[in-house]
Amino acid sequence: MTELARLNESARPTAPASVAESQRAMMSGFPTGVAVLTTTDPDGTPRGMTVSSVCSVTLNPPVLLVCLRSGSPTLRSVLDTGRFVVNLLHGGAQPVAELFASGAPDRFDRVRWEYDAGDPYTAGPHLLHDAHAIADCRVSDEHRSGDHLVVFGSVLRVTPFPDRLPLVYGKRQYRVWPVGRDRH
Repeated sequence: MTELARLNESARPTAPASVAESQRAMMSGFPTGVAVLTTTDPDGTPRGMTVSSVCSVTLNPPVLLVCLRSGSPTLRSVLDTGRFVVNLLHGGAQPVAELFASGAPDRFDRVRWEYDAGDPYTAGPHLLHDAHAIADCRVSDEHRSGDHLVVFGSVLRVTPFPDRLPLVYGKRQYRVWPVGRDRH
């Protein structure tokens, strides 16, 4: 039996009823960076949630996309204000990722954050102590897909912290990037 025939034999498609679970399992093996998306309500109340669906769309003009669950209070605030911040978390910020994924109503009372409403480039709360990079964005487009909304954001400003290593998530585990050591 050829190698290709063995691979085809072992890679059987899943039944349609289990496709969602198969996709979940497949994507858990695709490590990704971890971010906390933040914004404010129109009255200035901070909102935020952990997201892993963040993507650079284009550099000219600079645009990011994020995927947010429909019905999320954070999504409602993003749409109401037209602004959001992507706080890419550093390797020591796993507790912050877990906190913002938990839905705890007091999450902003339990982290250090800054927000300068008078700065025209600030799009929401910055998690300066927990991020390796921060992007302030203005909503430029949106697209509904299933139970999520894909929100496109024109990047207003990026604040990097190059001495901090990124936090990644895959196989239901957090790790600091780079995960392995250089073998040279």
